[in-house]
Amino acid sequence: MRIVDGFKEAKALLARQMATNEYQVSKILQEKLVKIFDTEEPEEAVKQVIREVRKRGDNALFDYTLKIDGVKLDSIEVDSEQVEEALMQVDSRLMNALKLAAEKIYSFHEKQYQVLKGGVKKIAFNTIMRPLERVGIYAPGGSASYPSTVLMTAIPAKIAGVNQLFLVTPPDKDGKVPVETLAAAGITRIDRIFCIGGAQAIAALAYGTQTVPKVDKICGPGNIFVMLAKKSVFGLVDIDGLQGPSEVVIIADETADPVNCAAEILAQAEHDSLASSILITDSYELASNVNREVEEQLVSTKRKVIAEESLKKGGFIVVVSSIDKAIELSNIYAPEHLCLDVENAEAYIDKIINAGCVFLGDEPTVVMGDYVAGPSHALPTGGTARFSSPLNITDFIKFTNIVNVDRTSLQELGEAAITIAHAEGLEAHAQAVEKRLNKNK
Repeated sequence: MRIVDGFKEAKALLARQMATNEYQVSKILQEKLVKIFDTEEPEEAVKQVIREVRKRGDNALFDYTLKIDGVKLDSIEVDSEQVEEALMQVDSRLMNALKLAAEKIYSFHEKQYQVLKGGVKKIAFNTIMRPLERVGIYAPGGSASYPSTVLMTAIPAKIAGVNQLFLVTPPDKDGKVPVETLAAAGITRIDRIFCIGGAQAIAALAYGTQTVPKVDKICGPGNIFVMLAKKSVFGLVDIDGLQGPSEVVIIADETADPVNCAAEILAQAEHDSLASSILITDSYELASNVNREVEEQLVSTKRKVIAEESLKKGGFIVVVSSIDKAIELSNIYAPEHLCLDVENAEAYIDKIINAGCVFLGDEPTVVMGDYVAGPSHALPTGGTARFSSPLNITDFIKFTNIVNVDRTSLQELGEAAITIAHAEGLEAHAQAVEKRLNKNK
């Protein structure tokens, strides 16, 4: 890994210069785009998909699944019998792990809901709090299954009170949804499941088709086409954000174990070739030892090719003068995951301004947050932790303001409203209040 010496050079590297959706696509993907859509631009391909799904509904979903995924679907919707079978087929050890993770996720978000519920008057002068009616969840799939994404997204929605919850996920090469994903859907009691992925799945949720219902909000991570589709339909529906490649910043001092730091770096690098794994430390010795450990551990990493490319593109080690300087750099970068592997880590919490999730303790590791710690692993990426939050129950709740205008409030506040309306040149606004005031004089 490249070692960067000093705050100034590191600051230039960590200052975000492009939005999440601006990452370049590979030459192979560009060739596929030309073959299917007659364009090298992902945005144009996504626009075509959305137009076709709006126009042709289910037929477009069948066609694009065949063209893009190479799978001929017999049915778009997964029936309940398949879910029941999946619950029986999944390895018992995995099933127990998923259930334990579900319990932790439920416990965390239930406590959050109780705090929110206690702080908002449901029917009063100020606010009514209501859950969204319909939410669509996107879980990546195709070559792999991600049951954890289903748990991390569906459970907060269920606790918030969402009435109908739908899952879309790409089929495997046999045209099926992996049993692990179906098992997670069964555990969370998702209402309906659809075996579709990519931009076409997002378009189906946003506009509705003959089979797929239209939703109020779409949540969940995906590839660049999913992300661009979510961006395109935002406004017609709400979205949770534009999640990009995964990223971690590890802040470590001389007390950190270089073996653990290297393992954390590789755990992030194996996600995909665009993932970012960054170590910031005040110890030259640790930097050198971690660099050596990464090389040694990389040899036995199953996803070695992906991890190597990831580290080449987005992996480096920074050495600065102090942990405070390391935190300053991290705040500039605003990482999805921040791992504090330093002595007395709790003392630095108040200095962390921008991060999706912070990991600390005797054994800080992002993997616990990925699966079993409790908070959702759907986190802001690409520097959006500067202004956005992890997925939580408030993503599935809407607030309606209540204004009760009685005679007293009209007399107390009416003249001020009239004055402001005149200043803005909105005479009818002013008259709407004046007539009420004059009527009762």
